[in-house]
Amino acid sequence: MTREIKNWLTDMDGVLIHEEVALPGAAEFLTTLQEKEYPYLVLTNNSIFTRRDLSARLQAAGLEVPEENIWTSASATAIFLAQQVENKRAYVVGEAGLTTAMYNAGFVMTNVNPEVVVLGETRTYSIEALTTAIRLIDRGARFIATNPDVTGPSEHGPIPATGAVAAMITAATGRQPYYVGKPNPIMLRNGLNRIGAHSEETALVGDRMDTDILCGMEAGLQTHLVLSGSSSREDMGTFPFRPEYIHESIAEVVGLL
Repeated sequence: MTREIKNWLTDMDGVLIHEEVALPGAAEFLTTLQEKEYPYLVLTNNSIFTRRDLSARLQAAGLEVPEENIWTSASATAIFLAQQVENKRAYVVGEAGLTTAMYNAGFVMTNVNPEVVVLGETRTYSIEALTTAIRLIDRGARFIATNPDVTGPSEHGPIPATGAVAAMITAATGRQPYYVGKPNPIMLRNGLNRIGAHSEETALVGDRMDTDILCGMEAGLQTHLVLSGSSSREDMGTFPFRPEYIHESIAEVVGLL
């Protein structure tokens, strides 16, 4: 460790759990953070579930993470927009994780003169809802999306995610969305503010080079790639940047705490 680390950010899927099963070392990692009273956040680009839902999901896998220690792309998007949008009127395409976050940030969700169209992940995209989004964007509404992931995991294999649906809206409108979630470092900076952490004293653990490691690097965090999820050692050759540390799983990170 080349600098003193006092705070930790970690991705969820592929780092702590995989298909609802805790990965080796995840419980020990979280327990050690709590015992040493290190401020930490569990991050996810998933905008479907509320932070309370995700806390319950982790608990079912044997991992105790209070909802206040979970930070989602939906939460980051709502906080970002609360600072950007004066009238707080938004047309939202998404599920409870996003709509709850927007409501808690003071937004009215409407298709009547919204200032922004906000796209999140959902398992039931409606052509009617997407058509409304396209028309509102054509009329001048700003286009925001929670995260750029084009696919998400399911028990039957990859499924279309926010980035893929956003591409369809872009094809129809010619308007690119602004993505708030990883790899945009704004999601990490908002998270750091929540726990009162400075980037120089914070490390990030993730399993994806193109979101987690890129985001952590651009935010000035110490980066730890684990090979228990989406990335392999061979994958690193396709990227022009590198993580500071590489581990087989988060179990190897426990020894650094």
